Amino acid sequence: MPVITSIDDLRRMHRAHTPRMFYDYAESGSYTEQTFRENTTDFAKVRLRQKVAVDMSNRSLASDMVGLPVSMPVGLSPVGLTGMQRADGEIKAARAAEAFGVPFCLSTMSICSIEDVAEHTAAPFMFQLYVMRDQDFLAAIIDRAKRANCSALVLTLDLQILGQRHKDLKNGLSAPPKFTLPTLMNLATKLRWGSEMARTKRRFFGNIVGHAKGVTDAGNLAAWTAEQFDTQLDWAKIAAIRDMWGGKLILKGILDADDARKAADFGADAIIVSNHGGRQLDGALSSIRMLPEIVAAVGDRVEIHLDSGIRSGQDVLKALALGAHATWIGRAWLHGLGAMGQPGVTAALEVIRKELDVTMALCGERDIRNVGRHNALVPAEWGHDYV
Repeated sequence: MPVITSIDDLRRMHRAHTPRMFYDYAESGSYTEQTFRENTTDFAKVRLRQKVAVDMSNRSLASDMVGLPVSMPVGLSPVGLTGMQRADGEIKAARAAEAFGVPFCLSTMSICSIEDVAEHTAAPFMFQLYVMRDQDFLAAIIDRAKRANCSALVLTLDLQILGQRHKDLKNGLSAPPKFTLPTLMNLATKLRWGSEMARTKRRFFGNIVGHAKGVTDAGNLAAWTAEQFDTQLDWAKIAAIRDMWGGKLILKGILDADDARKAADFGADAIIVSNHGGRQLDGALSSIRMLPEIVAAVGDRVEIHLDSGIRSGQDVLKALALGAHATWIGRAWLHGLGAMGQPGVTAALEVIRKELDVTMALCGERDIRNVGRHNALVPAEWGHDYV
């Protein structure tokens, strides 16, 4: 087994082992990819305060997320098409998260269904919802998440209209892949991926095919999906979903202080400061850059999480220092899955845990819950150079 020291090690392996269209789906943003890039580069602009001559023994990364105990304040973000990165990918990732003691969130657009993941895991997982126009489908999938004992509903608010991702269009992204000549030539170099996919029955969007009216295969699935994202999603509809769900509700895609105030007024259990990994509004500021403003606006009223751009344990600590209660990783664990399957997801979590632990100690902290603004330095111009 290769020595894994960083998420970038896993990223390179992911690229080598996975068909191009699915690797590109994971490692890309919308339009010029400015926001996609700045999600990570802005983390590098946050600096840490080193402390010495302090007791660094008996350290703890244990925390909580929406009242649930976690081994560290890091969850596995929902990612569509995960079962195309590696056969049965959502099941493998959920198992890795369960063993590690961190939350896993399943995407509406997953390959493995809610029922698949529930059958193969013991710990409750969260479910991420895209709001569709089909009200029967919407009510049914919420009910399915309830019956699977999902611990929270993560409602994504920033994908009413799909941002264009050039690579997906050029690659002809589909699940399963269409057998064009360029795709066949690329698949011929990914024999292990093909062998594993040939042995699984899970190759379509498991939460949709066979559940949405008229959707029986990949052909009519594409037409259904193109028409279904609800462009009229507003706070009244969010309230109706909250009432249907009746459990813990997390609102994902908050990137504006006014929206954060509305979410706090609404009574959300948590918000996730996120720009969808740079895959929606290109040109938006990075999540880490917007975090301090959102914390200042609602930090004492709602639990604040951060997603988009985290590639290391240092990034996790920086987000916590700037006021996040917890964090979510997407590409980091996806690279692990594409690289080595379930052991790769575990490897990604181990990389982040080790770096988070060492960084916390060198910042003079022994308990992750004590990390705060005193541990970080941010550029003086943040919050002042845009009007």
